[in-house]
Amino acid sequence: VAVNGSHLLEYKHRIPLSRVDTFSISGNVRVHAIGYIPNSAIYSESGDLGLPYKGSILQGLSPGQHVTIKGQVSMYPHSFTVNLCNSKAENIALHLNPRMKSGVFIRNSYLDGSWGQEERELPFFPFSPGEYFEILLLCQPHQFKLAVNGSHLFAYRHRVQDLSSIDELEIMGDLELSDVKLW
Repeated sequence: VAVNGSHLLEYKHRIPLSRVDTFSISGNVRVHAIGYIPNSAIYSESGDLGLPYKGSILQGLSPGQHVTIKGQVSMYPHSFTVNLCNSKAENIALHLNPRMKSGVFIRNSYLDGSWGQEERELPFFPFSPGEYFEILLLCQPHQFKLAVNGSHLFAYRHRVQDLSSIDELEIMGDLELSDVKLW
């Protein structure tokens, strides 16, 4: 459960999700919005969230789609990596690499056999050893926008123009995954 974009608690399912058909809010509260996230459109080849994680994005990316990645940084981390890839061309449209020891968050693309120019500027470094995180990656027409734990961190202009060719998500490194979704 997240409140105002911040993780509050985890609640284990007590009945199968297929039996859930009602959502209720009661008490002295004013509701501004309710959102429903349908089943993920990222399918892991192994069917689980083990690392390294590799998931297929069946229709490719398009503007307006979000990728959410929830997990916990390892207790003694070096770094982790999130890649949005074109599996056929072996390109990485977006490479995300937060490095805990140096507090640097690398963004780059690997196209036609070579790395582009790294981007590193940040308003703050959002990850800490042993801490829970939620990454929200929004695909817009000309850029990706990334937020961590509800706070905007950076924008990354597309270096791959055919977004539908981005058909794979890879995650590896010093973290435990709890959820990955495309919506």
